[in-house]
Amino acid sequence: MNIVIGAAFLLVALGLLGGSHYYVWRRTVRDTTARGGWPRRVGTVLCVVLPLVSFAALSARRGVPIELERALSWPGYMWLPVLLYLVLGLLVGEVVRPLLLRVLRRRAQRAAGSGNAEGAGAETAPAARVPVPVGASADDPAPAGTAAPEGAPSRNGTPARDGAAPDGAALPDGGAGAAPQAAPQTAPQTAEVSRRLFVSRTVAVAAGAVAVATVGHGTRTVFRGPTVKRITVPLAKLAPRDAGFRIAVVSDIHISPLLGRAHTQRIVDAVNGTQPDLVAIVGDLVDGSVQNLGRDAEPLAQLRARHGSYFVTGNHEYFGDAGEWVDFVRELGVHPLENARVEMPGFDLAGVNDVSAEGTADAPDYGAALGDRDTSRASVLLAHQPVMIHEAVKHGVDLQLSGHTHGGQLWPGNLIAGLANPTVAGLERYGDTQLYVSRGAGAWGPPVRVGAPSDITVVELASLRA
Repeated sequence: MNIVIGAAFLLVALGLLGGSHYYVWRRTVRDTTARGGWPRRVGTVLCVVLPLVSFAALSARRGVPIELERALSWPGYMWLPVLLYLVLGLLVGEVVRPLLLRVLRRRAQRAAGSGNAEGAGAETAPAARVPVPVGASADDPAPAGTAAPEGAPSRNGTPARDGAAPDGAALPDGGAGAAPQAAPQTAPQTAEVSRRLFVSRTVAVAAGAVAVATVGHGTRTVFRGPTVKRITVPLAKLAPRDAGFRIAVVSDIHISPLLGRAHTQRIVDAVNGTQPDLVAIVGDLVDGSVQNLGRDAEPLAQLRARHGSYFVTGNHEYFGDAGEWVDFVRELGVHPLENARVEMPGFDLAGVNDVSAEGTADAPDYGAALGDRDTSRASVLLAHQPVMIHEAVKHGVDLQLSGHTHGGQLWPGNLIAGLANPTVAGLERYGDTQLYVSRGAGAWGPPVRVGAPSDITVVELASLRA
């Protein structure tokens, strides 16, 4: 059954990816370039190659050389948010397109009406004096090679231009003054084609500029590092003497081929700057193997907190060898909580493995982490995914700290994240249990965030007792 669901999801994803690229090609390449020209060829090649590179980047797994993975990741991952906002921009353009065409048509009609009015005025104006050769009357046609002045009326009353026939008329061999013959009315059609081409190019350029600017700003946001948020969470069972305990919550660091050692160092420096009592890393630390990314994770050894640093696994750890990373962070001085708990001043700190490990030896075990404890003490649970709140409520947890959602990472991803998670970001209450969800300190896939800035949250525990 899971295989069928996975295959269906893959087919839908591939269909959306293919459809999006066809739509982008149609609006930005086919509608804006000439058939057979090099711009169309280049645009078509890009619309074929870029999705293939993105698929290759998403498919890269263990065993792929890190240099190759990094080379695929930059164009492959960065194209995806550009595609997202390019499609959204073009969809907005579908609304703007007819409005802009209407404005241009009205402007052309006003210009044509003004030209007709000027032409009518010229017919009633006094005729310009034209030199007439000796022996000829003023009504005779001008001799061959003699052009009538611009604006002077011809025999049929239509102003001539530089001796040429008026629009829609032809000069037979007999010369000027011959009866006009009807010509195909192609000018209005040509003008309409030009207007449509102008609108198509305008919408395509505008959508492309907005997409690139949006992704550029979102990339800068990630590489600038997470901001520090501070919240106070009151716990009913916490004694007043233990109030003020500060937990630095860090989730979804996502060390990867694109976010390496410098990214980890920025986060460590930001955490240490808050001078916390405890550091809680709530999953999705890495996207890769210890062999490829271990060096990039080494700055975690610099974390400083009075009561230490703790770690629970996220779903991305299980994409590879989670046990390998658990052992590695332990060597760095970070304490893994694998379905376990420790006592802190005034409360119990527990951690469970991620729910994605269900059905394996590493499945989350709430009984092991929370059973046989003094229920009069406050409890704080580290659990990567917000959906684990339901088990936390059953086991009488006072506060669960989670990540996983990234706050949506790329707007409107928050709407999709809201469909799969009870809380996307922030603090909410579920019965007697409170849930805080961090937006995360890093980014998965493209190092881009739009509408969901990365953060490190300092949670200060407060007491409700007098």
